[in-house]
Amino acid sequence: MQKLSLDAKAREHLERAAASSTGRSAETLYGGHEHALRQTLIALRAGTTLSEHENPGEATVLVLRGRVRLRSGEESWEGMAGDLLLVPPARHSLEALEDAATLLTVVKAG
Repeated sequence: MQKLSLDAKAREHLERAAASSTGRSAETLYGGHEHALRQTLIALRAGTTLSEHENPGEATVLVLRGRVRLRSGEESWEGMAGDLLLVPPARHSLEALEDAATLLTVVKAG
C-alpha cells in the first residue's frame, strides 16, 4: 500500500507553478499509459488556462485549493476547494480564477 498527502503535493506544485513561465505544474500520482485509471495533480497560477482539449474518457476534477472554471462550449461551471466537477464528454478547458490545485481523475474510454 502507498499513501500520498494531497495537501503536501498541492503545496509543492503550487510553488512550482508560481516559479514556472507557463504558470502550471502537474504530476501523475497514479496510473499512466498502462492503466485505465489515471489521477493527475494539476496546479495553475491565477489566470492560467489549460486550453480546450478532447476528453479521453470519463473524468472528474476535484478542486483541492483555489477556484477554477471548467468550460465546454457555451456552458461553464465554477468550482472551489472541496468541489467535484464532472467533466463533460466533449471538448473543454480549465481556467484558474485564483491560484489553484486540482486532482484530475480519468478513466480512458475503450
